[in-house]
Amino acid sequence: MMANRIGWSPGPAAWKDDLTPIAAADWNYDRAAHLLTHAGFGGTPAEIEALAKAGLDAAVRSLVHYERVPNPKMQPFVESGLWDPTLNGFPESRPEATDRAERDGASMGIAAKPSGNRPVQPVSDRFFYWLRATMLETRRLGYWWANRMLQTTHPVEQKMTLLWHGHFATHENKVRDYRKMMQQIDLFERGATGSIRELAIRVAQNPAMLYFLDAQYNVKGAANENFAREVMELFTMGVGNYTERDVRECARAFTGWYFDNLAFKVDPLKHDGGAKTFLGRTGNLGGVDVLKIIFEQPVTAEFLAGKIYRFMVRDELSPELRRKLGSVLRDHDYEVKPLLTAIFSSKDFYSQASYGGHIKGPVEHLVTMMKQLGADAVPGVPDFNQATIAMGQHLLNPPSVAGWAGGKAWITPGLLIARGNVARDLLIPDMTGFRDWNFNAGSDNVLGQRLRDGLDVGAATAVSDTSNMSAFDMVALERDERFNTRISGYVGWQQAARKLIPTPRRAAQLDLSAMVFDSGAKTTAEAVDYLLWRLLRVPAAQGTRDALVTFLTKELGTDTVDRAKTYMEDALRLTVHLIMSTPEYQIA
Repeated sequence: MMANRIGWSPGPAAWKDDLTPIAAADWNYDRAAHLLTHAGFGGTPAEIEALAKAGLDAAVRSLVHYERVPNPKMQPFVESGLWDPTLNGFPESRPEATDRAERDGASMGIAAKPSGNRPVQPVSDRFFYWLRATMLETRRLGYWWANRMLQTTHPVEQKMTLLWHGHFATHENKVRDYRKMMQQIDLFERGATGSIRELAIRVAQNPAMLYFLDAQYNVKGAANENFAREVMELFTMGVGNYTERDVRECARAFTGWYFDNLAFKVDPLKHDGGAKTFLGRTGNLGGVDVLKIIFEQPVTAEFLAGKIYRFMVRDELSPELRRKLGSVLRDHDYEVKPLLTAIFSSKDFYSQASYGGHIKGPVEHLVTMMKQLGADAVPGVPDFNQATIAMGQHLLNPPSVAGWAGGKAWITPGLLIARGNVARDLLIPDMTGFRDWNFNAGSDNVLGQRLRDGLDVGAATAVSDTSNMSAFDMVALERDERFNTRISGYVGWQQAARKLIPTPRRAAQLDLSAMVFDSGAKTTAEAVDYLLWRLLRVPAAQGTRDALVTFLTKELGTDTVDRAKTYMEDALRLTVHLIMSTPEYQIA
């Protein structure tokens, strides 16, 4: 058992909104745990103890200036080989894909049949293949990224990467190219704690964002305002700090910006080179020019500093603190590292208001679970993507350009139940009947079985009960279709499955018995106290603690840990599941 175990110890209420650094004497294990939870995804007692021993300044410096720290487990994403150059310029819709084939004789590298029934079927299949394949590869990408969050020795880098993903939000459902999403993760990692101004410029030139906000339609004489509006409203300034004229002029500045495959380009013929007046400045302004003007506005620093603070510390902050944080960011030319150093060293960060003031988002929540329990890798069971989707967050698929609402939106009665279910599935994984590929649920499964049984397309897609078919339905079996999208949906899954690298399907490697024995606990009460101390960042109610002790004692049939050492693992997992289902566990 750790010799210097200290309970919950927030600073006084008077520390709220005070950016003065805490004194060296105010630093302890609990505050190191608080720091690691907010700056990253929590940690094991050994990791927290190392920060506590380092002292406040060294601890904050090692987290914020992480480039100096070796990070040996970070590996590049291994692609499945799904993409080929014929998919560049992928059609925006299935009608566009098949119309192109009927007009040109081919589409996406696939030729239409010269004769016979359903001559455009291969093209329709190709369209649905890519939709399925890139969606599944993006889920693999999310699994890979989750492992980076868990295994990194640079937690601030990954936490900030997650923040930028939700801030400069694009989603695979529209982008439909896992490579562009992978490119964006790399962009956010490299710019995680550098200049936000430079990051915003690179995001504006990023193919995923260019496609997501319809840059291809933003041309001279017909400026599209999507990106111009979002860059001010959501990415930099906030509502109410610009006019509709500013939106129109900003859009003109971005005309002609586009991408070719994964490269940013500008088409001079489509760029509006005329004079523009934007936020009080007039000139032949381009996209980079208007972004730099935006970052000259004091409100931009306050907006962005507030966004970082709410993500890293607590969900509410006062206008006074927002102004102070904005000044720090602006005074350091929008570099994030000085802002984070000021926040993580401050009295406000360790004040009573900042303990339990942040509701963990689903991705952060699940990675923290695994980090606290000492897991060495993200398990395949439960599936990471399905687990976080159940809790309300689909990595690489934010619900809109506004990202996720966060805060209290993460907690509803249904989502709280989902969090408990995910904790159960992590601790007590269901390995029975698990399928690596769940492509053919419902009617698609019936369709696939019919095709495997040798039925032709018409019969396979027919209504099951032919005795109730109308004359129209019977004739439809023999109609001369150009293509059949139901078949394409099934074939698309099948072709994707043949090429995709599967996600490893193993359960999390956890040993709670060893954890409790190593803590020095002798009784079930001490075991519960240790688990609560290890897992919670705010104290559980006395009634909750007592109920957990009673539960564990009943499950073990004894209150003596040593007596139950040969069979206590499952009971401990049930107990941890209960702890992780409490309201206290959802906050940091």
